[in-house]
Amino acid sequence: MMERINASSEDYFVLLGFSNWPQLELVLFVVILMFYLMTLIGNLFIIILSYLDSHLHTPMYFFLSNLSFLDLCYTTSSIPQLLINLWGPVKTISYNGCMIQLYFFLALGTTECVLLMVMSYDRYAAVCRPLHYTVLMHPRFCHLLAVACWVSGFTNSALHSFFTFRVPLCGHRQVDHFFCEVPALLRLSCIDTRANELTLMVTSSIFVLTPLILILSSYGAIARAVLRMQSTTGLQKVFGTCGAHLMVVSLFFIPAMCMYLQPPSGKSQDQGKFIALFYTVVTPSLNPLIYTLRNKDVRGAVKRLVG
Repeated sequence: MMERINASSEDYFVLLGFSNWPQLELVLFVVILMFYLMTLIGNLFIIILSYLDSHLHTPMYFFLSNLSFLDLCYTTSSIPQLLINLWGPVKTISYNGCMIQLYFFLALGTTECVLLMVMSYDRYAAVCRPLHYTVLMHPRFCHLLAVACWVSGFTNSALHSFFTFRVPLCGHRQVDHFFCEVPALLRLSCIDTRANELTLMVTSSIFVLTPLILILSSYGAIARAVLRMQSTTGLQKVFGTCGAHLMVVSLFFIPAMCMYLQPPSGKSQDQGKFIALFYTVVTPSLNPLIYTLRNKDVRGAVKRLVG
């Protein structure tokens, strides 16, 4: 029987990642590096453009800048470590590094759920309450909403991190994932972790399902308002901004529900790795493209900046 020991600051974990497919590691390294560079360039572009162009000093682009900064931090919390592990034979992470990675990854993921809900409310106010929009989305109120998003995310993560690292671990330190996350770490425990799994499911339901329900409610109201519109230009603008946001919501929430709304024992570990790879690597790199490719405001801002 394996000796039960508690982790200390001198311990380390082995992130197995994609070790079962060594022939894929080099291909994954190249693909993930490309997506990571796209994420960095695209999100920095949105942040800098929104700051430099006064026409983009609106609630929508304020929240979009927050989302871009969030995606930069979100990917950076796990992707550099993954690239190091894919490139070389050493696939370890220190105990403290694992704690930090788990905390920030959970915090930023939760913050994104709440921020996407706030962005849907902004679109609801712009389309359904246009005459009151400047009052409803006052700059001070927007800043308070942004702060609430970040505080809720980091508070929820503190709760999960505390309970996860209080669980006694067995002798081995092999995490069957490419980063430190709650379900993978719970599998290392020598005790019954159903209480931890229940806590994870309850808080995930609060921070994933509740924002998703409110987002869908907002877009239901927007759809009713759009159907009453007579202006073709107005319809195109609404579909342009709201369609982009809905696509981002789908790319983020669907994988998150697959990962966190079922017990860790209820899904394939390999399947979980590729789902996590999608929402940590692919989704953040697509967000800037989705928001900017057909966006006249952004194209106009680029022309003014270049000119």
